[in-house]
Amino acid sequence: MRFTRTTIVLLASGLLLAAAAAAAWWSRAHPSGALEQIVVAANTEYVAVCPLVAAQENGYFRREGLNITFQRHNSGKAALEATLAGRARLATTADIPVMFAAMREVPLSVVATIFRTDIDHGIVGNRSRGIEGPATLKGKRIGVTLSTSGHFVLHAFLNRQRLAASDVTMVNLQPNEFAAALARGDVDAVATWEPFLGNLLRQLGPQGVVFYGEDVYEIPYNMVGQRAYVTQHPAQMQKLVRGLIDGVQFCEAEPDAARALMASTLQIDTSKWKTPWPSFRFKVALDQGLILALEDETRWATSNGLSPPHPMPNFLDYLYLDALEAVAPAAVTVIH
Repeated sequence: MRFTRTTIVLLASGLLLAAAAAAAWWSRAHPSGALEQIVVAANTEYVAVCPLVAAQENGYFRREGLNITFQRHNSGKAALEATLAGRARLATTADIPVMFAAMREVPLSVVATIFRTDIDHGIVGNRSRGIEGPATLKGKRIGVTLSTSGHFVLHAFLNRQRLAASDVTMVNLQPNEFAAALARGDVDAVATWEPFLGNLLRQLGPQGVVFYGEDVYEIPYNMVGQRAYVTQHPAQMQKLVRGLIDGVQFCEAEPDAARALMASTLQIDTSKWKTPWPSFRFKVALDQGLILALEDETRWATSNGLSPPHPMPNFLDYLYLDALEAVAPAAVTVIH
């Protein structure tokens, strides 16, 4: 077979491109030198951290030259506070803490949303305290961690039942205080999220009743960092996003293996997630829905006196689009 000069040039160019692509893949899969260390403050008992655990334990982050160390917290609010205080580089948190930080003009950046669901928030009540249905919450004492997604869901749930916030007494508790307060009778019910929701329901046994927050709130769980750190480390943020994308794919495609990995790595019971797992949406994205949710929550916070009057923040300033646009541009649907 005879080749023309043009054919030879094209073949050579193709081989060079293939070699370059292979070299790039090999360099990511076998990073040379020390790995970049990142401390991530996270609620490590929450299913949303699955992509992070998978990326770290399955070597996706190592392939990118990263090593993640988890700093354990029992809420996204606490995780974000630790990061803003400089005790961690990044945090996993829902949108409500981001909104409150923006209202205080704290410079932070959301790198990506990694998880969404609408079935992990709700209210657990004690039947022996007269709670049988949603309407019977009126006049009751409800434990809740103020300025969190649990607080927002409680307000939204009460509104759906045509009850005002003043129709109940809200008791500000940290998540690790819920069980004891409910057992002592200090509160009649607790508004919170998983895994506390399920744990409290099991604690109450036959006396427990739960009202879930479907159609009230869909939690977007995010990777967030101080703005200065995020914007000054663009290459690292791209590596992080690439690892997370593979972590998400693992959590979606291998649910049994993902739960087993989380159980062994974090030493937690993941069996409770087996049934609701199909409703969990693991996805790396930055979408317009996040901004709309943050704006709705801002109106809720100001109208309920949870934050001083403040102009609506431009939440686009609180999203770091560069990394995801560079790695997976189709995952960015924010209007900008």
